Amino acid sequence: MSLTMPEELLLLMLDDETGRLFDRAAPSGDYALAASLLAELMLEGRIQTDPEHLSVTNAAPTGDAALNDVLARIGAEGSPHGTRWWIERLASDAESLRDRYFDRLVERGVLKLEEGRFLWIFPERRYPQISGKEEREVKARLMAVIFDDHAPSTRDALLIGLVRAAGLFPLLLAAHELDQVQPRIDAVADREELNRTLADAVRDIFADLARAGPVI
Repeated sequence: MSLTMPEELLLLMLDDETGRLFDRAAPSGDYALAASLLAELMLEGRIQTDPEHLSVTNAAPTGDAALNDVLARIGAEGSPHGTRWWIERLASDAESLRDRYFDRLVERGVLKLEEGRFLWIFPERRYPQISGKEEREVKARLMAVIFDDHAPSTRDALLIGLVRAAGLFPLLLAAHELDQVQPRIDAVADREELNRTLADAVRDIFADLARAGPVI
C-alpha cells in the first residue's frame, strides 16, 4: 500500500501509545502538513513552484480528494503567490486536512478510530495504529537514508526536509543519535531544490513566530 506524503507525515506525528498527535507536532506540524500536500502535488507533476510563484501545470484529478481540492484552489486563485503564501493559507485549514487524512487512513485499515472524552468533558478522537507496519516502513526508509548513506529518493529527501523544518526529528531519534546524524540530515534535506523551497519557507514561518513571541 502506497501512502501519500501527508499520510506518512501524520503517522510520524502520532504517539504510538496514545493514538494522539505529539504535543511537539503543534503548531509546527500544521505547516509541515500544508507543505507536504504541495510536495505531493509537485511529485505528481501537478504544480511547479519557486519562492515567488506557484502554479498548476496539470489539473487532472489525483485520486486523492484533499489534493484535488488544493489543486483546484491553486488554479482558482486570481493572482500568483509563492510557496510560503500557500503554506500559510493551507496551514489555517490544518485541522480539517488532518481529519480528512485520518479518515482516509482509517478506511485503508492503517489506523482505527477511538472516540472518547478528554478530562471527561471534551470530545476527543484517538487514532491507534492497527499493526504499525506502515509507520515502521516509513521510519525504516528514512533511517536507511540517514544512517546507512543510502541514496535518497526525491520523496524521501522531501520528507526528511519537512521533518527537519518542522522540528520533529527529536520525536524519532534520541538526542545523542540526532547529534550524530544531524550533518547527514542537513545534507540530504538541502540537496533538492524543491525541498529547499518548501523547507526554507517552513523555517521562515517558524522564525517569524518565534520573533513575535507569545500572544498574551
